Amino acid sequence: MTNSNKSNNSVNFINCTPHAIKLNDGRVFEPSGTVARVAQTISEFDDNRIAVQSFGVVTDLPEPKEGTYYIVSAMVLERAQIEGRCDVVAPATGHKDCVRDENGRILSVPGFLR
Repeated sequence: MTNSNKSNNSVNFINCTPHAIKLNDGRVFEPSGTVARVAQTISEFDDNRIAVQSFGVVTDLPEPKEGTYYIVSAMVLERAQIEGRCDVVAPATGHKDCVRDENGRILSVPGFLR
């Protein structure tokens, strides 16, 4: 396994998730130490113990940098795109070529989504 933050065409990837991301080709993107998240608000519970959640802005996502993609969760990707960011990608965890263990946990993904 390698720990490369560069792709074959010199695009830099910075992992803004708390987990190492492994591609099917063996490349591993270790966490950068910065975790991008989406702000969340949860209402009080009603009489049925149901609360309403809403999501706000993306926090802790570094500023855009030429030639750099930031690896984030799918939820952060969606919100960041709404905010106009085009430099974020998420692991393709729903792709048919994901490698999974015997319990269905993802071991590696074929690539990223944008």
